[in-house]
This record gives sequence, structure tokens and C-alpha cells, in this order.
Amino acid sequence: MTDQIMTLADGSTIQYGPLNDRIYLMKTGGKCSDRLASNLIDLAKKHNFSKIFAKVMALHADQFLTAGYGVEAEVPGFYNGSETCYFLAYYLNHERAYESESGEYDRIMQHALAKKGMGVSSIDSSIFTLRSCTEQDIERIAGVYNTVFESYPFPIHDPDYLLKTMRSHVDYFCVEAGNAIISVSSAEMDEGTSNVEMTDFATLPEWRGHGFAVHLLGVMEREMRGKGIKTAYTIARAASPGMNITVAKNNYSYGGRLKNNTNISGNIESMNVWYKKLSR
Repeated sequence: MTDQIMTLADGSTIQYGPLNDRIYLMKTGGKCSDRLASNLIDLAKKHNFSKIFAKVMALHADQFLTAGYGVEAEVPGFYNGSETCYFLAYYLNHERAYESESGEYDRIMQHALAKKGMGVSSIDSSIFTLRSCTEQDIERIAGVYNTVFESYPFPIHDPDYLLKTMRSHVDYFCVEAGNAIISVSSAEMDEGTSNVEMTDFATLPEWRGHGFAVHLLGVMEREMRGKGIKTAYTIARAASPGMNITVAKNNYSYGGRLKNNTNISGNIESMNVWYKKLSR
């Protein structure tokens, strides 16, 4: 089961469905309607979704805030290195806004922030190879995702989906040991607004503990700088010390927490937003 992606009349792109029990405004259209915020509320009520999650540029934020949305996170320089993106939320069921583990999330965040900029040890290049993926790797990438994630907000377990995105706007990266792909990640680019989401990190269980995500992130950043991308961001599970420490070590800044936002590994989880300026 996966949620659907749809383009609205004003050109805005949304993802919606029962898997994440939400509407996700992924990108506002070039002709962003001045009723977009309220139209999404109407649509969410129609389908009985409990949350709307919206990524909105500062230019369009007022209509959402007036309609009752709240800011959960923000990324400065998200749009072309200059304009802030607000990560907004509207709850149709107030129970979804309650985090039973908020204290633990705060503890994990403080621990991660204490590691900011500490750097990482080198990887053993005689055993492990870090590289960009090609179309010939698709089946093996899907195999890693099928093994690691019980559920995921996008169908990354589907080779056809991976191939489609690889051919359009996503670069995939991996760690190999011998001929086996053991760890993967992706860089989902929006070249029109010069930002990239560093996402889809997964390592096979028997290979965890080597810090592959830190090294993949470094390779991804170099590749994105080479393409002129100005801002990177990532959305990490609030309950995951490892991923939050990974991005903190790579000098990402904390942007806020998205409450009970994403269905990942079988549950709706809260997510932390981190960001980093890649180029001036």
C-alpha cells in the first residue's frame, strides 16, 4: 500500500492516502491558489485524514497561518539559497499532535547536537567501496529497501519506481562489499529551486555499526555541490539516535520536529528536519 501523488489545478503537487493518513503538500504550483490552504483542509476532511503537512515558501505562508496551520520546522535558504521554506502542519485530529515520547525525542536531539561537527573516522577502502549507483543496480537497491523497511512513505521497494526517479531527479548512492550492495541512500533534487533532500538511508542489518550513512552523506554533498545545488536538507526519525548524530556530525543545523508525520517501519513517527548550506 502506497499513497498517491497528484497535481492540483494550480500546479501544486500533493501526496495523499491512508498509509500516512495525511495530505502532504510537496510543492506549491507556479500559480499557487490563494485558497490552497483551505482547499487542502476540505480535501482532508473529505477523506477523513488526521493531518496536513505542507512545505511552503515564505511568500505563501500567510494564507496557511491564517487558516490555522502552525510552523513545525523551517529551512533557511531552501529556495535558491535565499528564501526560507516553512514546514507547516494542520491537525484534523488533535490526538495526532500528541507525542507520548517527546521527552525522549528531546534527549536524542540534545545528544546529537552535542556531536555537531565532530567529524568521522575514515572508511576501510580495502573492504568497502562508496559510489554512485547506475540502472544496473536497481534490483539490488530495491532488495536492500525491502529488507530494511517494513513500510515507507514512498515505494522505494519497487524497482520500477526507483528506475523512474533515477531517470528524472534522484541520484542513488551505495556502499559495496565485494559484489554486494550493503548500504544505500538517495539525493532527491529540485534543481529549479536548488535544493536537495538527502534521504532513503538504509543499511542491511548485518552490516550496521560501520557508520556508512556518514560517509554516504559526505559523498552525496560533494556530488550535489558539483551540480550547483545550494541547500541540502534531511528528515530523520526523531526516535533514531544514529541518524540524528550522523547529520549533526556532518554540520547540519536543526530546523524543527514534524509531529507524528511519517509512516516508516510500520508506524507513524515524528521526524526531525536538518539542513545545511552547500554553496554560497
